[in-house]
Amino acid sequence: MNSIYSNSKSNIVFHIVTMNDTVDHLKAWLSKTALHAVKYKILQFNPKVLDGKISKDPQQAEMIKPLNFARFYLPSFVPDAEKAIYLDDDVIVQGDIQELFDAQLKAGHAAAFSDDCDSASSKAIVRGAGNQNNYIGFLDFKRETIKKLGMRASTCSFNPGVFVANLTEWRLQNITNKIEKWMQLNVAEDLYSRTLAGSVTTPPLLIVFYKQHSTIDPMWHVRHLGSAGAGNRYSSQFVKAAKLLHWNGHFKPWGRASSFSDLWDKWYIPDPTGEFNPLRRHAEEK
Repeated sequence: MNSIYSNSKSNIVFHIVTMNDTVDHLKAWLSKTALHAVKYKILQFNPKVLDGKISKDPQQAEMIKPLNFARFYLPSFVPDAEKAIYLDDDVIVQGDIQELFDAQLKAGHAAAFSDDCDSASSKAIVRGAGNQNNYIGFLDFKRETIKKLGMRASTCSFNPGVFVANLTEWRLQNITNKIEKWMQLNVAEDLYSRTLAGSVTTPPLLIVFYKQHSTIDPMWHVRHLGSAGAGNRYSSQFVKAAKLLHWNGHFKPWGRASSFSDLWDKWYIPDPTGEFNPLRRHAEEK
């Protein structure tokens, strides 16, 4: 929030989606720091909407945290808006967010993403499990339900951690209902790839938005900063020139093993309650 607010003069309203147990903490953090001047709304996500729609597999516990699925319900959080930007919480913005908001979506498209194949981040794709830059890395093309869709397995995938949404189109096309349908089918038929290394939120979006989404400037979603070896894949000059940085992957910028955490630290506003503190190597060495 600080990086977005500090780098733009536009009238920005933040809608912070969280769970009930963090609302008071967030309010204290925002009201007692420099962020008190920011326009924001804190919205609670009800995990009951996910009943019957996500796997109970304990091995996927980390990936199936309820808030990961909040993006599917974007229109309900901003009911009066025609357009919105969704951002994961592990990003910072170095450009003027108005530029991303002004991204032009093609007629009939409800969202714009940054494609994996031709993005500025493509050289940092995680290839340890499956081909994580195309559809076969996320969906099981041996399943009859997937086969019947007629999608090309080699189609370039996208990362849904950052996207621009035309909420009017989203509502008209009942995008949320379509996503929920595929979530339920996956629970029943196990449609996602068994080599899936990325977020379980990606597969249903890939199906619903197959050849029906616009693209955003790759520099507005430079990602994989949270993957192993990210510091060797990107030059510091490139990362500093990026409009938006995304630490998707295991190593978050508030953790001790993250690459380019200094860029995240630049915008970090300390928690006045003292409940949260970033982990840093130098702090442990003292």
